[in-house]
Amino acid sequence: MPDSPLEPLALPRDLDGWRVFADERPRRLLDDVSAIDARLVAETALTLRERLALWNDADIALSEAAAPSHLLSESHPDAGVRDAAEKQAQAVDAVQSRRLLDRALWNVFADADPTGLEPDERRFLDHVRRDFRRGGVDLADAERERVRELTERDTELSLAFSRHIRDGRREIRVPADALDGLPDDFVADHPADAEGMVTLTTEYTDLMPVREYARDRSVRHALVGAYNDLAWPENEPVLAELLAVRAERAALLGYGDWADYETETRMIGSSAAVAAFLERVADAAAPAAAAEYERVRERLRRDDPAADAVTIADFWYVLSALKREEYDVDAQLVRSYFRFDRVLDGVLATTGRLLDLDYVPVDAPSWHDDVRTYDVVRAGERLGRIHLDLHPREGKYNHAACFGLAPGIVGRTLPESVLLCNFSRGLLEHDEVVTFFHEFGHLVHDILGGHQKWARWTGVATEWDFVEAPSQLLEEWAWDAEALAAFAQNDAGEAIPADLVARMRTADAFGRGLEVTRQLGHATTSYRLHVERPTDLRAAVDGYYRAASPVAPLDGSHSYAGFGHLTGYGACYYTYQWSLVIARDLLSAFDDDLFDAGTALRYRREILEPGGTRDARDLVEAFLGRESAFDAYRDWLAGA
Repeated sequence: MPDSPLEPLALPRDLDGWRVFADERPRRLLDDVSAIDARLVAETALTLRERLALWNDADIALSEAAAPSHLLSESHPDAGVRDAAEKQAQAVDAVQSRRLLDRALWNVFADADPTGLEPDERRFLDHVRRDFRRGGVDLADAERERVRELTERDTELSLAFSRHIRDGRREIRVPADALDGLPDDFVADHPADAEGMVTLTTEYTDLMPVREYARDRSVRHALVGAYNDLAWPENEPVLAELLAVRAERAALLGYGDWADYETETRMIGSSAAVAAFLERVADAAAPAAAAEYERVRERLRRDDPAADAVTIADFWYVLSALKREEYDVDAQLVRSYFRFDRVLDGVLATTGRLLDLDYVPVDAPSWHDDVRTYDVVRAGERLGRIHLDLHPREGKYNHAACFGLAPGIVGRTLPESVLLCNFSRGLLEHDEVVTFFHEFGHLVHDILGGHQKWARWTGVATEWDFVEAPSQLLEEWAWDAEALAAFAQNDAGEAIPADLVARMRTADAFGRGLEVTRQLGHATTSYRLHVERPTDLRAAVDGYYRAASPVAPLDGSHSYAGFGHLTGYGACYYTYQWSLVIARDLLSAFDDDLFDAGTALRYRREILEPGGTRDARDLVEAFLGRESAFDAYRDWLAGA
C-alpha cells in the first residue's frame, strides 16, 4: 500500500505511555484552546475568515482531547487510566461550556459582517452564533454563572451514571438443570461448581442466550431482573438530580423543557413534535402488536398455564419458540452458522464490497490485546483507521457502540474510530450479527464522512436524530441471502441455506409490532422523564412502559437506572424510530439488489461522505430524489 500523506494517531505501547496519553495529552490540547481564544480576543485586526479558521482549530483540539478521553474511560483495562480519562472528559466539557459563556469571545463573532464568506463559512458562522446563544452568553452575570455550574454538574452526573452501569455487573446462581434449553456450547462453558450450581452474569454473553433459550421461566426472570437492576440503587439519586439540573438549565436558557432545548438542533425541531411522532408510531404499530401479543400470550401459557401476562423476561423466549414451531426457524440451528471469526470476516467483506473498501490488518499498539486494528483503504489510499474491541471484560463498556478516537480533517488528520462490543468468542445469535452490522454502519460513516474542513461536521456529525439511519440501513445486509452465503457457514463448512434465510426473514416480520412498542417504551421513558420529572421514578417508568407496550416490565424493576442512553440521548431516544423511518425509505432505493454498484456509489457519496456538511434532509432528498416519507416504514410494520 502506498504511504498516505497523513499518518494515524500514534498510540502508546505501555501503561506509562497510556497514563500520559490519558492525562497530559488532553491538558496540552486544552492549553492550545486557551491560546487560540486569547488570540481571537486580542488580535482585533483578524478578518472574519481568519477568526472562523481559528475557531475551527479550537474545535479540532477539543475533539482530539474529548474523543480519546471518552473512549478510554469506557475501555482501558487499567482503572487509573479510566479515571484519568474520565476527569479529562469532564475538563473538556467544562472548557466548552466556559467558551460559550465568554462575552469577549462572543463579541468576536456577534456583529461580524458575513459579506464575502463562502456558503460553508457562512453556515459555520451561523452555527457558532447559535452555539453561543444556546450556551447562555446573553444572560445576566448571575444566570450565566448558574448555567456554567449546571452544565458542569450535568457532565459530572452523566459520567457517574455511565460509570455505575459499566461497573454494575451482577450475578445469579442457579442449579445446573436450570440450563435446560440452552445451547450445548453454552452449557459446556458454564460448568457447575462443587455445590451443583452455575453462575450466570448480566454480561451479554450470558444474558442473551438465557433470555432466548432458558425453558425455566424463573431463571429468565431472575437474570433479566438482575440486569435491570445492575446500576440500582447507585443511579437513582444520580438520575433524579440529572433531570433536575437539565430542567433548570433549559428554563434559564428560555426553553419550555429539556426536550425543547435538545430538539432545536435536530431534524424533528421541537418537544411537541416528539410527542406527535411517538403517537404516530404508536398508532401505526398498534394493530400488529395487539394481534402478535395474543399469539405470544397463548404460547407462553402452554408452558406456564398460570402466566397472566407476557413480561420482558418472556418476550424473546416466546418469540423464539413461535418462530421455531410456526416458521421452522430454529435459533440454535441458525446460530451454528455464525461463529464469531467468520462473522467478523463477513462484516468486513460485505461492507468492503458495498462501499469499495479494503481493510488491511495493522500491527499497532492498542489499549488491550483483544483490539484488532485495520487501515481502511480504497485504491491504495488510506482513508482512515478502525479499532475493533469486541469481547467483554471487567471495567469495559458493557453494551455495543461506536466511539471516535481522532477527528478526520482534510489535509491534517485521518479519521479513526472504535467499536466497543461484547460478543462471544464462539457462536453468535443472529441478533448479535445484526448488531455487529449496525455498529459497523456507524464506523464506516465516521470514516467515509471524516474528510471535512470543519471539525464540527466531520464523520457522523449530522443531526443526532439522523445518525442512526445509515446504521439501521446496514442491518439489512445481515438478512440478505447473498451476503450471508459468503460467510455464514457451520463447522462442517456448509453455507447457510437460502431457504433458511427466507424463513428467517418471514419469521422476523412476526413480533415486529411488539418490538416497536417495546422501543416506544424506551422512547417514552426518555422523553417524559425529561418533560415531566416525576418524583417516583420507578412508578413513573413502570407506567410509561405499560402504556407503550402490552409486553409488561418486571414488577419492581429499576431499568431506568441502567438506561445508558439517558445520558447521551437525553430526551431523544425517539431518534431510533425517527431514523428507522428514514432508513426504510433509503432501503427502497436499492430495489431488489443490495449490491447494485450504482446505487451503492450514490449512497456513499450522497449520504455517508458529506458527514454533517449539509442538513440531513438535504442529504436524504439528494439520494432519494424526494423528501423522506413514512410509507416504507408503515409497510415494514405491516410485514411487507
